Amino acid sequence: MKRFITLGLLLVIFLTACGTASAPTQVAAPVTQATAVASTSVPQSTTLTVFAAASLTDAFTEIGKNFESTHAGVTVKFNFAGSQTLRTQLEAGATADIFASANQTEMDTAITDGLIGQNTPKIFLNNKLAVVLPSKNPANVQTLNDLAKPGLKLVLAADVVPAGKYARQILDNMSKNAIFGNDFKTKVLANVVSNENDVKQVVAKVQLGEADAGIVYTSDAISTSDLKTLEIPNDLNVIAKYPIAVLTKTANPDLAAQFIAYVLSSDGQNILSKWGFMPVQ
Repeated sequence: MKRFITLGLLLVIFLTACGTASAPTQVAAPVTQATAVASTSVPQSTTLTVFAAASLTDAFTEIGKNFESTHAGVTVKFNFAGSQTLRTQLEAGATADIFASANQTEMDTAITDGLIGQNTPKIFLNNKLAVVLPSKNPANVQTLNDLAKPGLKLVLAADVVPAGKYARQILDNMSKNAIFGNDFKTKVLANVVSNENDVKQVVAKVQLGEADAGIVYTSDAISTSDLKTLEIPNDLNVIAKYPIAVLTKTANPDLAAQFIAYVLSSDGQNILSKWGFMPVQ
């Protein structure tokens, strides 16, 4: 009887062991360094939005492409317009990461409105102004004095636009010079047939032959090969200083800071110089 019990116990033990051996064992795959790298190697798509003065269109477009080429997955999106228009859009809730203005006034207003930190703006370039003329120069403008000739069609940026403010400051300077006379500004402004929302529109009016002359930035004159240029002497000219800053509500503060660092780098400054701006370095 004991023999049968022993055999029964052995049989139960054998069957239990076989059942256990046949069950598949789940083994977690080890997390290797290669696995970790593979999971993070695909860059995430990020859009960096830059609100920039219209005069920066050509230079910043090139800078943006270069920045994208060294930052995988990043797309730089620009909104070019008059600085006052850009600041108004930001005040109204437009989403952006960076603001680059053609004057300090709009940047100061943005700071007052809480759009930008008090100490964050940096001057990244300087600019001057010049007179542009159609290639055929139908009004035969030869000197700055000719801007006051009766009947001349002159186009300026509006007085709320940085380029328009600078142009009127230059006319003030000329009116204080005996060569032009104290009524020079009044005579010139009487010839204004259009006040544009940004400096690029001034250039377009002259290109289309809708004006005999326009006052724009030197950078616009250099980048527009089909127009003639009449220089404004330094003692009558205005030096425009352009500030740039990261917006307080940016979703990409580190990336925005990197973009500004690139603008201020030797590569960025060389691009600005190529497009007719005066670098700060």
